[in-house]
Amino acid sequence: MSGYLQQKYQVSVRRSCQVTGLHRSMWYYQTKKDDQPVMDKLSELAEQLPTRGFDEYYGRIRQEGLKWNRKRVLRVYRKMRLGLRRKYKKRLPQRVKEPLVEPEAPNQTWSMDFMSDALSDGRKIRVLNIMDDYNREVLAIEVGLSIPSERVVRVLQQLEEERGLPQRIRVDNGPEFIAKAFQGYCKDKVRIQYIQPGKPTQNAYIERLNRHFREDVLDAYLFDHLEQVNILAEDWRVDYNQNHPHKSLGGKSPWQVLSKFSGASPTELGSLDQPN
Repeated sequence: MSGYLQQKYQVSVRRSCQVTGLHRSMWYYQTKKDDQPVMDKLSELAEQLPTRGFDEYYGRIRQEGLKWNRKRVLRVYRKMRLGLRRKYKKRLPQRVKEPLVEPEAPNQTWSMDFMSDALSDGRKIRVLNIMDDYNREVLAIEVGLSIPSERVVRVLQQLEEERGLPQRIRVDNGPEFIAKAFQGYCKDKVRIQYIQPGKPTQNAYIERLNRHFREDVLDAYLFDHLEQVNILAEDWRVDYNQNHPHKSLGGKSPWQVLSKFSGASPTELGSLDQPN
């Protein structure tokens, strides 16, 4: 009330306190309690258990040995409006951080990732890139208006017939890679190595490849239809595998590194890699 009188009638603190019967020391008093630890703990519990209520949260707080008064916790709980029904999304299981280890041979680790762009008429397109981490070879570039998990599986099945599957495939947590079709295909065949959400550096090999593909193809041309993208993407893939010098590979191209491992020449590798 004193604050209202000061704001409404522009009176002093002394006069407003006299009118309302409030001692001036009470007006200037500020609580020394810091509720931030309570707020942090309640926020953590609300994130972990969004469908539970105050009794559950307070019970867990006491089990952790925190001696906060129930009235205090309830006051903060109400202040944070946690009693209102909250919408929540299904969460991904905890992903374990794994180092980006460079393979010692082909077909040990592949990386996969999606890119997005648009045709000249505004239609959105998706691009799926697959590479072998050993020699940075681009194994496949799949282009489409949409690429669901079933289509991802078909691409992997084709690669399986041509060269076999790797020991593991590194992917992000996109819907195509957590779908039942993809996980079902990989089960008992290849280990799926998920990166942690929001950590694209854990898939650095494919991220670098994506940057080159975007600069050389997607950002360099205007496409009217998918066939144009497919033709340029395949030409780029062959040129990249045959001619792109990688500093991490001693200035050699992917097929030059593979030829030393397999004994075949880069030209022979290129002819074998061409679609029938």
